[in-house]
Amino acid sequence: MKAAAALAATMASVPAIAAWEPTKPVEIVVAAGAGGASDQMARMMQAAIQKNNLMKQPMVVSLKGGASGAEALMYMKSSEGDPNRVLIAYSLIYMLPLSAKIPFNWRELTPVSVVALDQFVLWDNSAGPKTVKEFIAAAKAASSPFKMGGTGSKREDHVLTVFMEQKTGAKFSYLPYKSGGEAATQLVGNHTESNVNNPSENLEVWRAGQVRALCVFDKERIAYKTKVTDTQSWNDIPTCKEEGLDVQYLMLRAMFLPGKVTPEQQAFYVDLFQKVTQTPEYKDYMEKQALKPIFLSGGDMLKFLEEDDALNKSLMTEAGFVAK
Repeated sequence: MKAAAALAATMASVPAIAAWEPTKPVEIVVAAGAGGASDQMARMMQAAIQKNNLMKQPMVVSLKGGASGAEALMYMKSSEGDPNRVLIAYSLIYMLPLSAKIPFNWRELTPVSVVALDQFVLWDNSAGPKTVKEFIAAAKAASSPFKMGGTGSKREDHVLTVFMEQKTGAKFSYLPYKSGGEAATQLVGNHTESNVNNPSENLEVWRAGQVRALCVFDKERIAYKTKVTDTQSWNDIPTCKEEGLDVQYLMLRAMFLPGKVTPEQQAFYVDLFQKVTQTPEYKDYMEKQALKPIFLSGGDMLKFLEEDDALNKSLMTEAGFVAK
């Protein structure tokens, strides 16, 4: 008993091995340009981590939107074993390798967590049709295809446009712009008839009464009920299915480390981003940008990614966007 007590005392005096944590600044890599939704989310996370002292080292935002985001994907692929780089990813990780045949697969990275889902809304100019039914009828009756603004050829906006054509028989001319902000400006100026921007990308022009939200491409309405315009909240926007247009799509927002990092390094970031989702900054950002809060890691995240990958591949194939 004395020996056991002595051993216990000795063990108690040995300091616990500290869990892994970064020893230099962490780079959060954005596969898009300045001011876009991914950049905005990265900077919200940067601020939340700093303000709430969630990490000793600073986090810096690194924009790598070259080649439609391929720059960021290849940068992460080439960073094997580096735990100081983390990618804020979206559905690009499935779509770009299919459409551009770049040598990248998300399975080469280390999944950390899914932190949000982004919805898409069908928007038209406030002077245009007032309902989805009127909008589709006008598009069908037009002498030339309606112009649909978007933010990337053979990407989420373009896929949604193709499926709207297939579901309705209306014809659209898809025009890719550099950002959702530019697509919003073109709609306000009547240079396009519509876009399918994420809520955050059309927020200010919707609030100003310059565009109309016709429907959201989800199985359920956006949850937030606080008034955004004088008369409407995000929750007041009907689903497209409610309006007779049965098209649904949600965009991934997730965090990845490079491949071949250690389980301890992965665990640090799972814990970090779970803490981020509990901060006032995250919750405020989710509501203001009308994002769908979610947190998945481990096996649940892998299951989600596999299913989401299969869905995106199916949509891309059906739309004819897979490179041969």
